[in-house]
Order: sequence, then structure tokens, then C-alpha cells
Amino acid sequence: MNRVIIIFLSFFLINSSIGQSNIVPEASKYTCPPCNNACDEIEYNHPGVCSHCNMVLVKKNDSKTIAFYLQDGVEVLDFAGPMEVFSYAGYKVFTVSATKSPITSQGILKVVPDYSIEDAPKADILAFFGGNSNQATNNPKVIEWVKSQEDIQYHFSVCTGAFILAEADILDGKTATTFLNALDNLEDSYPEIDVRKNVRFVDNGKVITTAGISAGIDGALHLVAKLQGLNAAKRTAYYMEYDNWNIGDGLVLSDDNPYDNQISTKELQAYMGKYEFGEGMQIEVTVDAEAKTLYAMFEGIAHTLYHENKDIFSDETNSPVYFKRNDNGNILGYARSENGKLFKKL
Repeated sequence: MNRVIIIFLSFFLINSSIGQSNIVPEASKYTCPPCNNACDEIEYNHPGVCSHCNMVLVKKNDSKTIAFYLQDGVEVLDFAGPMEVFSYAGYKVFTVSATKSPITSQGILKVVPDYSIEDAPKADILAFFGGNSNQATNNPKVIEWVKSQEDIQYHFSVCTGAFILAEADILDGKTATTFLNALDNLEDSYPEIDVRKNVRFVDNGKVITTAGISAGIDGALHLVAKLQGLNAAKRTAYYMEYDNWNIGDGLVLSDDNPYDNQISTKELQAYMGKYEFGEGMQIEVTVDAEAKTLYAMFEGIAHTLYHENKDIFSDETNSPVYFKRNDNGNILGYARSENGKLFKKL
């Protein structure tokens, strides 16, 4: 992180009573997203950032195990984009293929699968990706493995990975999408599927399919939003610097729509203005009307404030920000703990 961000986050952390009055229950345990370092094993009792790798901590009990099935010729961004999303969100991702033999992605990247379908452990989520996907759909052993997986919470596909789900009968009677050049093929080959065009992803509830390549990032962020809440997905997108994410730009057919009940732009406008921020410093709080997001501007850099409930927001480290009102309902300022020092609105 650059100097300006470190100053901003350090000030917010110093002035917050972490562990005393958090948005989440104190009993929650937090860990850093998997980074294959010793800090993966450290547990914290509060939100914030890892003291070793500086990644934003995630709730330990939010973690899921995701099996990425990869076939020879798989598209790099099909799986690498969602892998970034799920990793930053704190999920444990492992790779599976028909065998443990190395595969080549797009003729360039050599990948050695963690497991074969013979010894792969149980996963909460199964994910499938495009690029030579017929190697999987035409392999009866692979399709049988897909069908035999029990207690799967979600099935997820990117691009022509949808054909693997279709061949395993998982998309029967459901709505789905796939890579733009494969839409007609999916519709013709599997008439029991309601194939949709011009959508980034389709959410049937427990089955999510996305369009091609980069759309997998959107679908993965959507799944994070379903599992952990929209703010967790926003933080993940922020960390990835995925600025072009059009939140909710998909077909959501499930009852658990994570974009329902967002705070309105009009409600956010009440928080706009300049505020005290330490000795002789100020921040300016602004609103992005399109994204329905509050930003604290400090030395020309926008730092996101995520709405939690009522007048409580959280910062980029998932630490709380409490806005305070007077008897007339006007914003007086903010505090970093429920009964902490008030930084006045100027």
C-alpha cells in the first residue's frame, strides 16, 4: 500500500476501539485470506488487517472450500479471475482434473492439478470453466464424478464450463448462460435448459452460470455477495482494483438477492460534507450516486465507506465508523467506536 493509504488506514485503526464495539459478534474469529505464509494460521478476535501481510481479515466461519475442475486447454482468465476473487474473499481453492498429469492452459500456462477425480476431497462448491470443455463433457468418468458429489452447496461455471454442468444434468429445467459464441450450441444440445443471451451471469439459487472469460469475475463476486454480503464483495473488488464491476449486472432468479435493500443515494447524501480528521487534517465525504457508495476523500484518494445498518458504516479494513446525529436528525460527525471521540462535521 502506498504512503497515503497507510496514513489513512493507520489513523482509522488507531482511533477505533477494535474488539470493544464491533459490527460483528465479538466471538467471531478472523484470519487473513490464504497467502501460503505462516500468517494463514493466525486468528484474530476483531476485523482489521493482517499484521504480517496487510491483507484485510475475513471471518473464519465465512470460509468455503471450492474445487476448481480444470481440463487441458482451459481458458486462463476463466479460472484465474474467479480464483483471485475467491482467494481474496478467504475461501480455500484447490484444483482437480481427470488425472494428476500437468495440463496446459491456452497452450501457455502449465498447471499441475492438486488432485485427480480419484482422490479429490469434498468441497462446498464445484466450479467449472471453458476452454476445450468437451474434454470433460466427453469423459464419462468426469461426468460421473460430477454427479456423485454430495452435499454441494453451489455449482458455478464460467464460459463453456456450463456444458459440463449440462452434461451432468445439473442445469435441467434451469436458466443458464455461457460464452457468446456457444449460446446457440448450448440451446440446441440441451433443449431442457432456458438459455439466456446478453447477461453476465444467471443465478438460479444454488447454480450460477456466467458468460465468457471476464464475466466469471462478476459471477464470482456475485457468489461472494450471496455468501458473505454485498460489502464483502465490494471489498474484494476494491482490493483487486476491479473498478469496472457493474454491481448486480446479471439475472438473479433466486430469493436471496444480495442487492435488495441497499441504502439509497438520497439517504447517503445526508453524510456528505467535510469532517475533522486528526490534528489539522480534514476528510471530505462524497457520494457515488451510480454505485450507491460513500467515499472519504483524503489527499486526493477515495476510500470507500460501506453501509452496514442505520448510521453505522465500515471502512476498508472492516472496522466500524459510527455517524452521529443531533435531535433534529442532522449528522454531527462520526466516531470510531460507539461511544468514542466525536470527529465533527465542519
